[in-house]
Amino acid sequence: MNDTIVPISITWAEGADQNLGLPAYETEGAAGADLRANLPNGPVLLAPFGRVLVSTGLHMEIPQGFEVQIRPRSGLALKNGVTLANSPGTIDSDYRGIVGVILLNTTDTAFEVTHGMRIAQMVAAPVVQARFSVIASLSGSARGTGGFGSTGSN
Repeated sequence: MNDTIVPISITWAEGADQNLGLPAYETEGAAGADLRANLPNGPVLLAPFGRVLVSTGLHMEIPQGFEVQIRPRSGLALKNGVTLANSPGTIDSDYRGIVGVILLNTTDTAFEVTHGMRIAQMVAAPVVQARFSVIASLSGSARGTGGFGSTGSN
């Protein structure tokens, strides 16, 4: 059982269909709560190899020190080739606009995004910020400046 609960306050965007309900965890062990397309004016056609911003109809107030990560739904990616263009997307604690999901169609077939469709999942995560400083030189390491593919043969 997860004893860490992050309180996230939600308001509805003007014109959003509130009957869709709030983000929801589909199973007890789920890390991500499903987000739904809030399209009360009708479906959106996602062109082949195209991308589209889909509204969830939600505004969120995320506690300082946390973010909400927007991640793809594996079933949507596997079955339909639809994923997120920026994965994971980040909703910062100081953002108050409508939460949108940038869907990307990786196939040569159009895909219809319908009202109420589960399009992504959100995961609340703690934020650690860095302090940046310029120094004269970095310490050495066994890897050194080796880049892509430098750590193994596979």
